[in-house]
Amino acid sequence: MTNRARKRPRRPPAPDVLVFSLLGAAGAVEARLEAAVSPLGLSLAKLGLLRLLAEAKQPLPLSELAQHQRCVRSNITQIVGRLEKDGLVRRRADAADRRSVRAALTPAGERAYARGMRALTQEQRAIAGALRATEAGNLQAILEALAR
Repeated sequence: MTNRARKRPRRPPAPDVLVFSLLGAAGAVEARLEAAVSPLGLSLAKLGLLRLLAEAKQPLPLSELAQHQRCVRSNITQIVGRLEKDGLVRRRADAADRRSVRAALTPAGERAYARGMRALTQEQRAIAGALRATEAGNLQAILEALAR
């Protein structure tokens, strides 16, 4: 006879514990990513707009930026204002619609975008590197199931 204690099957966590654990983990990951870009004078919101403008390779209307970021136009107006103050974006009148304003990436904005993406990628790798391959695969499958 062995003295090993029998392992009891683990009970699944209560739904509220599970959901709040998920939210806590998401908040911790977001805080790490914000901390990675903050020394560059960026936030995830600013970097997100720089990414949209860099990938578009042309000035975009503020309304389109708001749509892509899933937020109201007033939020985009504020973020674009901060980026403009930092010299990373400039506003341009829309030649086709005088009521519309477009945001254009400046050369300094292109450099800030590249630096921000390097810092973000490095931190994303560190976060993912804390998981074993099977854990990362399981997490991806779980997140996909939750997104349905």
